[in-house]
Amino acid sequence: MLVLQLLINGLQVGALYALIAVGFSLIFGSTKIFHFSHGATFTIAAYVFYYLYSMANMHWVIATIGSAASAVIFGILLDKFVYAPIQRHEGSFFTIFVGSFGVGIVVQNLIGMIFGRGFVSVATPLSMSVELLPDLYVSPLSGIAIICALIFFIALHFFLKNTYIGMSMRALSENAELIRVYGMSPRRLSTIIFALGSLLVVPAAIISAASTGLNPAIGHHVMLISLAATIVGGVSSLAGAACAGLLLGLAENIALMYFEPQWSEAVTFIVLFLFILFRPSGFFGRKIAS
Repeated sequence: MLVLQLLINGLQVGALYALIAVGFSLIFGSTKIFHFSHGATFTIAAYVFYYLYSMANMHWVIATIGSAASAVIFGILLDKFVYAPIQRHEGSFFTIFVGSFGVGIVVQNLIGMIFGRGFVSVATPLSMSVELLPDLYVSPLSGIAIICALIFFIALHFFLKNTYIGMSMRALSENAELIRVYGMSPRRLSTIIFALGSLLVVPAAIISAASTGLNPAIGHHVMLISLAATIVGGVSSLAGAACAGLLLGLAENIALMYFEPQWSEAVTFIVLFLFILFRPSGFFGRKIAS
């Protein structure tokens, strides 16, 4: 029964990791910007929901809309006022990374100043686990996490495959100059990509707030998962990032059978190193001939 319990928990965590990883992979694969502040987007979305729902006592629908709006606005502003100026001055990949890293640190410290540096959590009726079988407890949030991930992935697949903007976003990852030839602005597409990638972390942020809790430094864990899933799944492969996120969530929870909880995060590094050694192209990445 313990194995089944850990598998169910792993599916919930994996679904959330998949959402986080796909958001990062979408931004990085399309714009080639190492968006370290993806973790800050998660943190902002989670704490805005916590404030509106738990502190301001607003309805969960309003809190969810506020959380989504804050994430999208943060992503757009970051793209327009941090990344775009650096790119206009022909800043290097490393310069953009440093700028993004700095924004992430600022957000972490601002959150700590406003809400404190301890753990906080959102108490909801859905957070309570229900005993389905003897010694098997499942929270409704597990099902919600999986359903949210499926809905978002199906909608994203349809958007990228069947809409003009979606096809342009895919083309941007291959050749930005080709986008200009067809009369579209890579900068405008970049803004849409950041908005969409930021939106994908919102369900994970809200469910994490209601299940495992939050602290201002949680963005670092989010970035670890995002980076590991992008490499394990294959750079620029959204399907690979989703599968890798699910794999990492399952691996972290199954590891609890053999290791203390504080070592579960090390499993992410073990999986990452194994893929780097034996399959550096990831699940669905394309091999590059030397």
